[in-house]
Amino acid sequence: MEQLRIDANGLTFAALAWGEPDGTLALLVHGYPDTAHTWRHLGPELAEKGYRAVAPFTRGYAPTDLAPNDSYLIADQAADILALHTALGGDDNSVLIGHDWGAVATWAVTDREPGRFRSYVCMAVPPTAALLKPFTKVKTLPIGLRQSWMSWYFVFNQLPGSERSLDRVIPKLWRDWSPGYDAQEDIAHVFHALQDPGRRRAALRYYRNNLQRGLKDTFAIAPKAPVLYLHGAKDGCMQAAIAEAFPETLPPGSRYERVEGVGHFMQLEDPPRVNALITEWVGTPR
Repeated sequence: MEQLRIDANGLTFAALAWGEPDGTLALLVHGYPDTAHTWRHLGPELAEKGYRAVAPFTRGYAPTDLAPNDSYLIADQAADILALHTALGGDDNSVLIGHDWGAVATWAVTDREPGRFRSYVCMAVPPTAALLKPFTKVKTLPIGLRQSWMSWYFVFNQLPGSERSLDRVIPKLWRDWSPGYDAQEDIAHVFHALQDPGRRRAALRYYRNNLQRGLKDTFAIAPKAPVLYLHGAKDGCMQAAIAEAFPETLPPGSRYERVEGVGHFMQLEDPPRVNALITEWVGTPR
């Protein structure tokens, strides 16, 4: 594993990398509350297939820069991905894999520039259009109401000073979202990346910015490229039932896999099975 520094979109990104520098780019994007270390099992496997796997710490997460304009909209993260693709010498044979907020940004890239990458994988968060669908039909209303309860942290993250409670909240989220998984190593990485109040506020800005300023754009994302979508059956963050109830929100040619026995952080809970699904979808570099 290498550690990189990459200048892109006006920021300096820190990243972890696996594989030969001239390998085909596989960009791996983490979510919340997580870091680039979430890809420590997938990165080496992609490298064995001939990819140059690069996992950036997203804007705001140390050692990547804080956003100078304090903006953490999905549009910003999508722009970061496209700029990183260019800075790393990516081409249309590259692949993009995103989890949680990284998945939302990946959906946005498939809308904005679907031909930039050859293959896409999204994990744990379905297309944003699916998130409102449960409230449009009586038979799916219970799904929507349950999800509203599960998403309490969206409201909590809007509260002034909520970043001061993250020492307690982050371990709870990992316990709830991936029941039975020992996340001690991962939580240590998260707290290292969110090591001061400014970093913690930045992580919560993903929620604050996108609910307060970017809601219309968030739900207007219309994915335009086939995607492998993976969702853990035991996910305590987002119900698999949402994607399953509204398969029409997935782009044509997409594939959905419900991964039994795992929760939100499936790439860490069952690396052999999840890695196999991903590598089968992306194939070997062309």
